[in-house]
Amino acid sequence: MSTTVEIEPKLYKTIVKMAEKENTTETKIVNQMIKKGIENSETQKIPDYLIANKNRKPDPEGLKELIGIMKAPSKDFNPVEAVKEVRRGDV
Repeated sequence: MSTTVEIEPKLYKTIVKMAEKENTTETKIVNQMIKKGIENSETQKIPDYLIANKNRKPDPEGLKELIGIMKAPSKDFNPVEAVKEVRRGDV
């Protein structure tokens, strides 16, 4: 089967160099690269051990606790005093 494909000049030069180095044809190099790309795209997924919250359901009570930790600033909010409170442990 014959197909015409336009390849960028820089890519083509790289393919030619690879073919010369491996002592094969450009067609074989291109076919190998396409096969590898297809295999990688089919098999590439995030491993389960890297997914931290895979089976975790949101906890509404925990969310309410988290919301209660933060204090909404008022009009006369003083950031210096807030930092001092946090350092003293008054929060």
